[in-house]
Amino acid sequence: MRIVKTDKKDRQRINCRKKIYHRVAAMILAVALFCCPIGSIYAAEEKKDDLQLYAQAAVLMDADSGRVLYGKNEKTVLPMASTTKIMTCILALEYGNPEEIVEASSYAASMPKVKLYVKQGEKYRLKDLLYSLMLESHNDSAVVIAEAVGGSVENFAAMMNQKARDIGCYDSCFITPNGLDATVNETGKTHATTAVDLARIMAYCVTDSPKKEEFLEITRTLRYDFTDVDGSRSFHCNNHNAFLGMMEEALSGKTGFTNNAGYCYVGAIESEGRIFTVALLACGWPNNRSYKWSDMKKLAAYGMERYRYQDIYEEKTFADIPVRGGIAGETGTPWEEASVSVVMENEEKSLGYLLCEDDRVEVKTRLETVLSAPVAAGAKVGEVSYYLNGELVKCYDLLTEEAVEKQSFLWILNYILKLAIFF
Repeated sequence: MRIVKTDKKDRQRINCRKKIYHRVAAMILAVALFCCPIGSIYAAEEKKDDLQLYAQAAVLMDADSGRVLYGKNEKTVLPMASTTKIMTCILALEYGNPEEIVEASSYAASMPKVKLYVKQGEKYRLKDLLYSLMLESHNDSAVVIAEAVGGSVENFAAMMNQKARDIGCYDSCFITPNGLDATVNETGKTHATTAVDLARIMAYCVTDSPKKEEFLEITRTLRYDFTDVDGSRSFHCNNHNAFLGMMEEALSGKTGFTNNAGYCYVGAIESEGRIFTVALLACGWPNNRSYKWSDMKKLAAYGMERYRYQDIYEEKTFADIPVRGGIAGETGTPWEEASVSVVMENEEKSLGYLLCEDDRVEVKTRLETVLSAPVAAGAKVGEVSYYLNGELVKCYDLLTEEAVEKQSFLWILNYILKLAIFF
């Protein structure tokens, strides 16, 4: 090892260099802070941090547009327990007859707790079982409903999966109508969904389904009494969706729990014309049943405080587009340039969207500069596109308002003959 001795002058030069380096570093830091304010740094850190939710996966969604307003592991596939029953309920309302008399099978009677304790051969009105399903979350009622509407649990599961795909949920796999943990041996697929899919399913139930009013009536009922068809047995149901009493904005919801899924919840809130849906998966295990309510309140407050409807529609006018080789109206001449006027397909003149202060809207217009005859009326010649934070959210076609015919040889000849006769 080589040892290098330094004298006093060398040490002074080294110390001087160190001081210069420190000053330069301080100047660079000062410039960086000037260009990027401290508030922005804190905001960036704050954005990385979530709402300190207990749920392993969560979503706050604008039910109207399907836009995710807040997400935590929103595309992670997890079991969803009895929140499954919102899909069972909406399918039964859309494809079944609430007044139909249905019969309990031995398979339905074999379901584990929580259950209505139906017995094989007993008959019930389908509507009554829907209250049993959504208020008390009875697993046997779910199977009776599935077998009545789908013919079998397997067929009903296929209907559930098809409905999920129809409304844009591609990461969900339904196997059971009640949400009990299950796996398909042949494929290895498990009964599971994602928070974003679950929030979208609830959004469909409360805003888009043709049976949304019936769905809301059932899920908002606090107590319900009924009997079997023979009247030999009577039942009383209490709604276990405690969130209905926690906020006046609460619209609907469904709880769920299995040992594998943990506590789950999917709910909807309505405030000032806004409807939000929330999905919470794996939100703790016993003794943490209240965690889901804490998360629900946080996400509800987050949505209601930050997001308001704004009309992002922009009134636009468009110049006529020249048409090469076209006839310029009924009195047009061969040397007169033809043109066509343009209209936008939208007639509502408004476009409401839930926005917060951080959202950025951009409107882009694409329009053909010239056309070639012939041109049909209503032909697409461009579009006006609305982007929210760089993502396309709405697109209106620009259409020709009238037709423009082509100048044919016969039309030009006919025009010349008319001029000759005139002179």
